Amino acid sequence: MRYKSCLFLVLLICQFSVSAQAQSQSPKPNVLFLFADDQRADALGAAGNPYIRTPHLDQLAQEGSRFTNAYVMGGNHGAVCMASRAMLMSGQNLFKVYDKLKDVHTMPMAFAEAGYATYGTGKWHNEKEAFEASFQQAKNVYLGGMANHYSIPLRDYGADGKLGAPTQKSYSTEVFAQTAIDFIKQHKATQKDKPFFCYVAFTVPHDPYSPEASFIDYYPDGSLPLPGNYMPYHPFEFDQLTVRDENLTGWPRKPETIQMILSDYYSLITHLDQQIGKIIATLKETGQYENTIIVYAADNGLAAGSHGLLGKQSLYEHSTKVPLIIKGPGVPKEQELDAFAYIHDIYPTLAQLAGLPKKEKLDGKSLVPVIQGQAEGVRESLFTSYRMTVRAVRDGQYKLLRYPERDYTQLFDLAHDPQELNNLAEKPEMAAKKQELIQLLEQWQNKTGDTVRWTAPKIKPMQYDPDTLNPLRKPDQWQPEYVLKRYFGVN
Repeated sequence: MRYKSCLFLVLLICQFSVSAQAQSQSPKPNVLFLFADDQRADALGAAGNPYIRTPHLDQLAQEGSRFTNAYVMGGNHGAVCMASRAMLMSGQNLFKVYDKLKDVHTMPMAFAEAGYATYGTGKWHNEKEAFEASFQQAKNVYLGGMANHYSIPLRDYGADGKLGAPTQKSYSTEVFAQTAIDFIKQHKATQKDKPFFCYVAFTVPHDPYSPEASFIDYYPDGSLPLPGNYMPYHPFEFDQLTVRDENLTGWPRKPETIQMILSDYYSLITHLDQQIGKIIATLKETGQYENTIIVYAADNGLAAGSHGLLGKQSLYEHSTKVPLIIKGPGVPKEQELDAFAYIHDIYPTLAQLAGLPKKEKLDGKSLVPVIQGQAEGVRESLFTSYRMTVRAVRDGQYKLLRYPERDYTQLFDLAHDPQELNNLAEKPEMAAKKQELIQLLEQWQNKTGDTVRWTAPKIKPMQYDPDTLNPLRKPDQWQPEYVLKRYFGVN
């Protein structure tokens, strides 16, 4: 009996040793990060939008998990995407990093330290030095915000590992997709035993709304319905109403012009979807699809006619909520998850999925417990911020927005009013809920280090004359001929 027990113990130890050895030799998953610019969460077929065509992204969502409550925390100025990308890359909240990444430890750095080949292409709207410190390899990198999609200045790494002088290239979406395809093929041929982290940051569907030539009129003008919360004007002034995107059309926002914007906006996204399909096809052709974690997300949302706004410089759902899809090893298929997620949760989530050492100082939380069914969420509420002018907090059903400079509050029941049209803030029966959310907002401010007061020292008027905005409207230097003719009447 003693002999049999010893033999059993030896066999058990051998089996465990072989299992552990096999586990340690199993290949690490690649990571392909696809990042859109200014795509609102509902501009996606998988999100239930019956008008837009995004078959490849829909398929990605079907083969993975999609978060229905993913948000950007906000921004410290009109270029919200700068803060968003800083949060994404650092895993830190808005008040820790704002829009700066220089000398910050970033997500690609963590993957490089874990033995990954890191590669970047596309838009980088933070410091040049931060990009060079973050990626080992790079090609066709755009250092900036807005750009003419048809003629974008792009940089490559030189022999010194620094980004060189910019050269003009063709349509941005196709350039970035082809750059990713070339990298995937080259990596398979030369570094197949080393996992990769490939970051592809597109410049669409950001303004200018100038689709690639073959996609112009893909959605004919007038064929798309107006947003359910379309308004000709925003009902009150709360910030700079002529900031950036808001100048694409005049006031009042004419229904037919908003439909034109949506036609171009959706065309940009459908073309992007087509190019992403080509990247995914390359992963499959090279035998790397099954062992690649693919993330699709966007830096922020966009109004595109909702609430009388066009841009992302507000805290309404259309401007803060983003698409988030994760597919790959360790991620169940056909999942829709309503847990609250931030863009800065993606870094710790990918790190855990890829087996990287845990970083204790990240503000973002790993979503892996939610993805793998071990938890319903990683937070019970969510806080957003824009400049010094708006703060918002939401729980599972209600959302409170506060405008300190106007001494004004909004309260929406998102379960019954997802379009944020019926303000309940002054309803007597909502007083308790309003107070509860006020306290929750204060807790978030204390937690994040936000010092904006509930009411500003000087109160500004909410009323404004939209007619005074039209003379301030003019095209910027990035608008191509298509946009100048279509939206500004320039011949």
